[in-house]
Amino acid sequence: MKECKICIIGFGAVGQGVAQAISLKKDIIKDKYNTNLKVVAVADSSSSVVSQKGLDEELLVETKELNGNLKDYPEHSGKLTGMEILETVDYDCLIEATPTNIKNGEPARSLTLKAFDDGKDVVTSNKGHLALNFKELMDAADKNNVDFKFEATVGGAMPIINFVEETLSSCEIESIIGILNGTTNYILSRMTSEGSSYINTLNESQELGIAETDPTQDVEGIDAACKTVILANAILGIDATYSDVEVEGISKITSEAINLAKKEGYLIKLIGEVSQDALKVSPRLVKQGSAYDLNGTLNMATVKTDLAGDVTVVGKGAGSLETASAMITDLINIIKNK
Repeated sequence: MKECKICIIGFGAVGQGVAQAISLKKDIIKDKYNTNLKVVAVADSSSSVVSQKGLDEELLVETKELNGNLKDYPEHSGKLTGMEILETVDYDCLIEATPTNIKNGEPARSLTLKAFDDGKDVVTSNKGHLALNFKELMDAADKNNVDFKFEATVGGAMPIINFVEETLSSCEIESIIGILNGTTNYILSRMTSEGSSYINTLNESQELGIAETDPTQDVEGIDAACKTVILANAILGIDATYSDVEVEGISKITSEAINLAKKEGYLIKLIGEVSQDALKVSPRLVKQGSAYDLNGTLNMATVKTDLAGDVTVVGKGAGSLETASAMITDLINIIKNK
């Protein structure tokens, strides 16, 4: 029986989702892939838990939910930072789930490079360091002969990177166009169905926990732009960073504009476009009844190929377990490659 020792750095919604998913799936993974998953370290921004014997995933989540940190986890709690954990703990794979930082990509960039230098594999849900330093990170992974997986960075549970690399491996990809942010899709969908104003709909989505307290990254198109950069690099081989994307958000969209479009048979959606000619995020008119006519927090992407024509994928773009599902799939792919 093989063993895969895991560090989870970042224990917000996504990190907790990963712990829950491991708890739910570890017996299946053990039986199917002859590999025992063992969480040996977890850290959030103010506390950490370490045990080489393995930690109880459900108890980790319960402790975090009860206290907002990990300080009351029995026996093993402490204050090691993420970097200190990587320097002292014996592990095989880093699950990196710290918040996205589009200014300098930290701490994800430093954590990821440290893991690579130590010969460890990395699975991440973090968009910041990939949008800013994609080539540096991929070069470091190649140099150290480790796996670096990031399916969860683009569409949560919506399959796109692995799907293109595996299922569409015979095809040349010409472009990817889609709805890459669930929060803005929810806001625009509600404005369309209810006729409500942008501000009122944003407030509603914040009350429901769909939009963040500071919604800037979503509503100004920053999140979708990061995803556009990642797709450009990973799938089309375009050496681009966040600054190469033309970005416009949805904060200037009025209910009047939405109603006018609706009368003409159109919807307004925030669309990300990835091609050799354009890296762009902006509100666009799309036809009612088309593949882009999705409500709620769903994401979608249409992949234009030379052999298979247009292929469209749809999935939930947010949610702790949904995002964790993509990360566990990445982890399984790493295990299968060993």
